[in-house]
Amino acid sequence: MTQKPTALDLPMVNPLPEATQKYFDICQDKLGMIPNVLQAYAFDIEKLNAFTGMYNDIMLAASGLSKLEREMIAVVVSSVNKCFYCLTAHGAAVRELSGNPILGEMLVMNWRAADLDARQAAMLAFAELITVSSAKVAESDRQALRDAGFTDRDIWDIASVAGFFNMTNRIASATDMRPNDEYHSQAR
Repeated sequence: MTQKPTALDLPMVNPLPEATQKYFDICQDKLGMIPNVLQAYAFDIEKLNAFTGMYNDIMLAASGLSKLEREMIAVVVSSVNKCFYCLTAHGAAVRELSGNPILGEMLVMNWRAADLDARQAAMLAFAELITVSSAKVAESDRQALRDAGFTDRDIWDIASVAGFFNMTNRIASATDMRPNDEYHSQAR
Protein backbone atom coordinates (compact mmCIF):
# COMPACT_ATOMS: atom_id res chain seq x y z
CA MET A 1 0.00 0.00 0.00
CA THR A 2 1.45 3.35 -1.02
CA GLN A 3 1.66 5.90 1.75
CA LYS A 4 0.15 9.30 1.27
CA PRO A 5 2.48 11.74 -0.50
CA THR A 6 2.09 14.65 1.88
CA ALA A 7 0.78 15.40 5.34
CA LEU A 8 -0.77 18.61 4.06
CA ASP A 9 -3.56 16.76 2.24
CA LEU A 10 -3.74 19.30 -0.55
CA PRO A 11 -6.20 18.06 -3.15
CA MET A 12 -4.86 17.12 -6.57
CA VAL A 13 -6.31 19.15 -9.43
CA ASN A 14 -9.19 17.10 -10.80
CA PRO A 15 -9.34 16.42 -13.60
CA LEU A 16 -5.66 16.82 -14.40
CA PRO A 17 -4.83 18.81 -17.53
CA GLU A 18 -4.31 16.56 -20.54
CA ALA A 19 -0.53 17.11 -20.65
CA THR A 20 -0.18 16.33 -16.94
CA GLN A 21 -2.29 13.20 -17.23
CA LYS A 22 -0.15 12.08 -20.17
CA TYR A 23 3.01 12.66 -18.07
CA PHE A 24 1.53 10.67 -15.19
CA ASP A 25 0.56 7.88 -17.61
CA ILE A 26 4.15 7.76 -18.91
CA CYS A 27 5.41 7.51 -15.32
CA GLN A 28 3.00 4.67 -14.65
CA ASP A 29 4.10 2.83 -17.80
CA LYS A 30 7.86 3.36 -17.32
CA LEU A 31 8.14 3.21 -13.54
CA GLY A 32 5.13 1.13 -12.59
CA MET A 33 3.96 3.99 -10.37
CA ILE A 34 3.41 7.71 -10.23
CA PRO A 35 6.02 9.04 -7.79
CA ASN A 36 4.40 10.52 -4.72
CA VAL A 37 6.38 13.73 -5.17
CA LEU A 38 4.54 14.35 -8.44
CA GLN A 39 1.19 13.59 -6.85
CA ALA A 40 2.03 15.93 -3.98
CA TYR A 41 2.79 18.79 -6.37
CA ALA A 42 -0.36 18.14 -8.41
CA PHE A 43 -2.41 20.47 -6.20
CA ASP A 44 -0.94 23.29 -8.34
CA ILE A 45 -0.10 22.42 -11.94
CA GLU A 46 2.21 25.42 -12.33
CA LYS A 47 4.26 24.30 -9.31
CA LEU A 48 4.28 20.73 -10.63
CA ASN A 49 5.48 21.94 -14.03
CA ALA A 50 8.19 24.10 -12.45
CA PHE A 51 9.35 21.18 -10.30
CA THR A 52 9.40 18.67 -13.16
CA GLY A 53 11.03 21.16 -15.52
CA MET A 54 13.86 21.83 -13.08
CA TYR A 55 14.23 18.15 -12.18
CA ASN A 56 14.34 17.07 -15.82
CA ASP A 57 16.90 19.75 -16.67
CA ILE A 58 19.18 19.02 -13.71
CA MET A 59 18.90 15.24 -13.65
CA LEU A 60 18.30 14.23 -17.28
CA ALA A 61 19.72 16.91 -19.61
CA ALA A 62 23.11 16.66 -21.26
CA SER A 63 25.91 17.05 -18.72
CA GLY A 64 29.50 16.06 -18.07
CA LEU A 65 28.04 14.23 -15.08
CA SER A 66 26.56 10.81 -15.65
CA LYS A 67 23.04 10.01 -14.50
CA LEU A 68 24.60 7.80 -11.82
CA GLU A 69 26.82 10.63 -10.57
CA ARG A 70 23.83 12.95 -10.32
CA GLU A 71 21.89 10.32 -8.39
CA MET A 72 24.90 9.81 -6.10
CA ILE A 73 24.89 13.54 -5.32
CA ALA A 74 21.14 13.37 -4.61
CA VAL A 75 21.68 10.56 -2.12
CA VAL A 76 24.60 12.20 -0.32
CA VAL A 77 22.77 15.52 0.02
CA SER A 78 19.65 13.68 1.19
CA SER A 79 21.70 11.68 3.68
CA VAL A 80 23.08 14.86 5.26
CA ASN A 81 19.54 16.29 5.35
CA LYS A 82 17.99 13.00 6.51
CA CYS A 83 15.29 13.16 3.85
CA PHE A 84 13.46 9.85 3.95
CA TYR A 85 11.72 10.40 0.61
CA CYS A 86 14.84 11.19 -1.41
CA LEU A 87 17.07 8.66 0.33
CA THR A 88 14.59 5.96 -0.58
CA ALA A 89 13.82 7.04 -4.15
CA HIS A 90 17.32 8.07 -5.19
CA GLY A 91 18.99 5.25 -3.26
CA ALA A 92 16.93 2.92 -5.48
CA ALA A 93 18.16 4.82 -8.55
CA VAL A 94 21.80 4.43 -7.45
CA ARG A 95 21.27 0.71 -6.94
CA GLU A 96 19.70 0.37 -10.37
CA LEU A 97 22.14 2.55 -12.32
CA SER A 98 25.26 1.14 -10.66
CA GLY A 99 24.08 -2.46 -10.61
CA ASN A 100 25.42 -2.46 -7.07
CA PRO A 101 22.90 -2.61 -4.22
CA ILE A 102 25.69 -2.14 -1.68
CA LEU A 103 26.73 1.21 -3.18
CA GLY A 104 23.24 2.65 -2.74
CA GLU A 105 23.16 1.62 0.90
CA MET A 106 26.66 2.89 1.64
CA LEU A 107 25.90 6.30 0.15
CA VAL A 108 22.82 6.51 2.35
CA MET A 109 24.75 5.66 5.51
CA ASN A 110 28.25 7.08 4.96
CA TRP A 111 29.51 7.82 1.48
CA ARG A 112 33.12 7.82 2.72
CA ALA A 113 32.86 4.08 3.39
CA ALA A 114 31.95 3.36 -0.24
CA ASP A 115 34.48 2.14 -2.82
CA LEU A 116 34.69 5.34 -4.89
CA ASP A 117 37.22 6.63 -7.35
CA ALA A 118 38.96 9.98 -6.78
CA ARG A 119 36.54 11.79 -9.10
CA GLN A 120 33.46 10.53 -7.26
CA ALA A 121 34.99 11.25 -3.84
CA ALA A 122 35.83 14.84 -4.82
CA MET A 123 32.34 15.36 -6.26
CA LEU A 124 30.59 14.02 -3.15
CA ALA A 125 32.84 15.97 -0.76
CA PHE A 126 31.89 19.15 -2.62
CA ALA A 127 28.17 18.27 -2.57
CA GLU A 128 28.39 17.62 1.15
CA LEU A 129 30.22 20.93 1.74
CA ILE A 130 27.53 22.83 -0.18
CA THR A 131 24.90 21.13 1.97
CA VAL A 132 26.56 21.58 5.34
CA SER A 133 28.15 24.98 4.90
CA SER A 134 27.83 26.58 1.47
CA ALA A 135 29.30 29.87 2.69
CA LYS A 136 32.61 28.09 3.32
CA VAL A 137 33.07 27.02 -0.31
CA ALA A 138 36.35 28.49 -1.54
CA GLU A 139 38.32 28.49 -4.76
CA SER A 140 40.44 25.65 -3.37
CA ASP A 141 37.29 23.48 -3.23
CA ARG A 142 36.51 24.20 -6.88
CA GLN A 143 40.15 23.60 -7.78
CA ALA A 144 40.01 20.19 -6.09
CA LEU A 145 37.18 19.32 -8.49
CA ARG A 146 39.18 20.55 -11.48
CA ASP A 147 42.13 18.47 -10.28
CA ALA A 148 39.80 15.44 -10.22
CA GLY A 149 38.89 16.07 -13.88
CA PHE A 150 35.77 18.22 -13.65
CA THR A 151 35.25 21.23 -15.90
CA ASP A 152 33.77 24.50 -14.68
CA ARG A 153 30.50 23.45 -16.35
CA ASP A 154 30.61 20.18 -14.40
CA ILE A 155 31.12 22.15 -11.18
CA TRP A 156 28.02 24.19 -12.05
CA ASP A 157 26.09 20.95 -12.55
CA ILE A 158 27.32 19.46 -9.25
CA ALA A 159 26.23 22.64 -7.46
CA SER A 160 22.87 22.61 -9.29
CA VAL A 161 22.10 19.01 -8.32
CA ALA A 162 23.14 19.61 -4.72
CA GLY A 163 21.16 22.85 -4.56
CA PHE A 164 18.04 21.26 -6.04
CA PHE A 165 18.08 18.40 -3.56
CA ASN A 166 18.72 20.71 -0.63
CA MET A 167 15.52 22.49 -1.63
CA THR A 168 13.45 19.37 -2.28
CA ASN A 169 14.68 17.67 0.89
CA ARG A 170 13.37 20.56 2.92
CA ILE A 171 10.00 20.55 1.20
CA ALA A 172 9.66 16.77 1.56
CA SER A 173 10.56 16.90 5.25
CA ALA A 174 8.36 19.92 5.97
CA THR A 175 5.30 18.31 4.36
CA ASP A 176 5.93 14.73 5.58
CA MET A 177 6.18 13.52 1.98
CA ARG A 178 6.62 9.75 1.88
CA PRO A 179 8.21 7.65 -0.85
CA ASN A 180 6.23 5.13 -2.83
CA ASP A 181 6.53 1.68 -1.24
CA GLU A 182 7.80 0.30 -4.57
CA TYR A 183 11.13 2.11 -4.18
CA HIS A 184 12.10 -0.01 -1.15
CA SER A 185 12.39 -3.22 -3.14
CA GLN A 186 13.84 -1.89 -6.40
CA ALA A 187 17.23 -3.10 -7.67
CA ARG A 188 17.98 -5.31 -4.71
